[in-house]
Amino acid sequence: MSEAEERQVESAESAPREFGRETTVIARTVVRTVVPIIVVVALSLLFQGHNLPGGGFIGGVLTTTAFVLVYIIFGLDYIREELLHRPRFDMAGAYRWLFSVGLAIALLSGLAPILLGYPFLTQGVAFVTGIPLYHELEVASALAFDLGVYFVVVGGLLTVIAEVGSE
Repeated sequence: MSEAEERQVESAESAPREFGRETTVIARTVVRTVVPIIVVVALSLLFQGHNLPGGGFIGGVLTTTAFVLVYIIFGLDYIREELLHRPRFDMAGAYRWLFSVGLAIALLSGLAPILLGYPFLTQGVAFVTGIPLYHELEVASALAFDLGVYFVVVGGLLTVIAEVGSE
């Protein structure tokens, strides 16, 4: 190998890695703008879900949509190396773990009332007072169930996407 070729290889190895070269600047900019908005909307739907039906499910679907947008535009290497700083991270395994934790949370939130002598999935409400700015905050036990559903949906959908994407 000539000296010029060696310098080219060295400069390529030391240069910062670029991700998403196949996509346009517009697509990358739109994803950088839209993903935080999607995540905020998803979390707001999750936290209002204890008063309205479906908060955990639709919040999980929206969160998965944000992950998929980043995955499509920037690629899996970007997520592993730039966001997680773990180049050899097993994404599908983490998603399966998230699914399992969500299922356990949802199941335990349904079984907890049985231990207290109430029917399965009975909802309880607690009012927390003395909170600055809010003064009083209503916390429903259904929020734990919605959180479990949220994790199940995010973990399940991302597992499917990771397995299909690795093919």
